[in-house]
Amino acid sequence: MEQSMATKRVIADKDFGQIIVRTHRLARNITMRTKADGLHVTVPPLCRIQKVMEVIDGHRERLLAEWKKIQPQPLDLNLRIEAPCFRLRIEQGRWKCFTVRIAEEETVIFCPEGVDFSNEATQKLLKNAIIRALKRRAEGYLPLVLKEWSERYHLPYKRVKITQSKTRWGSCSSAKSINLSCYLMLLPPHLMDYVMLHELAHTKEMNHGPRFWELLDDMTENQAHALRKELRAYKLPF
Repeated sequence: MEQSMATKRVIADKDFGQIIVRTHRLARNITMRTKADGLHVTVPPLCRIQKVMEVIDGHRERLLAEWKKIQPQPLDLNLRIEAPCFRLRIEQGRWKCFTVRIAEEETVIFCPEGVDFSNEATQKLLKNAIIRALKRRAEGYLPLVLKEWSERYHLPYKRVKITQSKTRWGSCSSAKSINLSCYLMLLPPHLMDYVMLHELAHTKEMNHGPRFWELLDDMTENQAHALRKELRAYKLPF
C-alpha cells in the first residue's frame, strides 16, 4: 500500500529541476505555484504522491511555460538597471579584467574582450559586482533619507544597518535598531519611503496591530495598506 507524504518532500524533476511538495492541514485541494527554484505544490493531508504527480502532469505544459518566464536572464551587455535611485549598465571594456566605475549618476561594469557570458563563474562575478555597487550606493543614501523621516515624525532609532537581504525589505528590533536592504535602491521612491516609514513605525509599535496601522496611515496619507499591496506586487529589475 502506498504511503501518504511527509510534511515536506522534494522530488527531482527533468523540467523544473525540483518539485517541492508541502502538506498543509487546512488545504482542501492541490495548488501549484511556479517559483525560480522550481515548482511549489501544496496538498491536503494524506494526499498520495501518485495523485499529486497526475495533477502536475495534467498542467505541466502550462506550468512549465510560466516557470520559464520567471527564470533569471543571464547577465550580459544588454543589462540596464534604470531605477530612479540606482543606474547601472554593462559595457565592453578595453582591459583584460573586469573593471567597475562607480559614479554618482551611474555605475558601469566594463567586461574584458571575449568574455563568455554563459560561464557560471562570469555570471557570479557580475552578480557580486552589481550587489557590491548597490550596497555601496545604499550605504550613502538610505541612512540620510531615514534620518529625515525620523526627524520629521519624531520617531528616533538607535542605529541603521544596510544589508543584502533579498527576503526582507527591512526590520526593526525592540532596541530600535533598523536594518534596510540595499535592494530598496531599486524601488520607486514612494515605495522606498513606505518601507522606511514602516520600520520607523515599529520603533513605537512593535506589532502590526491597529495602532501600528493607524500610525503608518498618519504618515502616508491613509495609504498604508495600498502601499503594502503595491510593494508586494512590485517586480525588481534585478
